[in-house]
Amino acid sequence: MCTREPESTKAHKKESKKHINFAILTISTSKFKEEGHDISGNIISGCIEKEGHTVAKRDISDDEKHMLKEKINQYIKDKDIDIIVTTGGTGLAKRDVTIEAVKPLFEKEISGFNPIFMHLSHNDIGPACMLSGATAGIIQKKAIFCLPGSPDACALAMEKIILKEAGHILKHAGE
Repeated sequence: MCTREPESTKAHKKESKKHINFAILTISTSKFKEEGHDISGNIISGCIEKEGHTVAKRDISDDEKHMLKEKINQYIKDKDIDIIVTTGGTGLAKRDVTIEAVKPLFEKEISGFNPIFMHLSHNDIGPACMLSGATAGIIQKKAIFCLPGSPDACALAMEKIILKEAGHILKHAGE
């Protein structure tokens, strides 16, 4: 199957924001308590900067719903942030609460993000991709993407989905 970008999509992308400010929030009890190395956060940051965008904020949070909501709300209020990317806390463990904490905050869900992400993940790792979730949505004209903690999953989402459509998403979110 041959895919091509429709003319309307090309036109929207031309009108889209060219420079985007991101916030990265790593969710990990171990990294929060030990202040360990944040490999996935580093990968996300590297992808953002490689495309000429800016990492305006970067934090590590414990796997606690109230802490996650508090940090997300801080990012939402920050005029210097356009897109929020979280990594971690999307799995099946009892402490994995990212999706449950963030999804209720969405004004609009980007419902196509998870199926595309899962399809691409399945191509890489097979059915094990269902052991961790992903979601995306809009909150007060800002996009938020919740990614698994896997470095490979973060690279895949950033390179093949998020950075390809970031400006386009913001254009529509602001309408």
